[in-house]
Amino acid sequence: MTKDINITEAEWAIMKVVWAAPSVPASHIVAALADEKDWNHRTVKTLLARLVKKGALNYSQEGNRYLYSPALSRDEAVLQESQSFIERVFDGISLPMLAQLVKKTRMSPEEIEALKALLASKEKEYDDDGDA
Repeated sequence: MTKDINITEAEWAIMKVVWAAPSVPASHIVAALADEKDWNHRTVKTLLARLVKKGALNYSQEGNRYLYSPALSRDEAVLQESQSFIERVFDGISLPMLAQLVKKTRMSPEEIEALKALLASKEKEYDDDGDA
């Protein structure tokens, strides 16, 4: 996994667009976010520059425009954000967070079955390794 990269809420909006369509120009990102964000081209360019500096995005030049692509996967970013959240809010202990999510989230029968399967898989890892 790459080094920890703290991505702000505004930067997440940019990253979602880039993850969906890697190797995109800033103009595509502005257009993709036009309905939900009132950002001009300069705002997007500032956020892109921050993400490049943080190591979350790569860029290449094609003619007179820059194309942006992710330097870390969405899964890597979600894992980093999740771990950071658990550390900050739950003192690094995941059970209270998981319990809150299960208690307070509406879940379909399919989601409940998927959660059971995930827990069974985790339990099997523990049984196999003895220390998972």
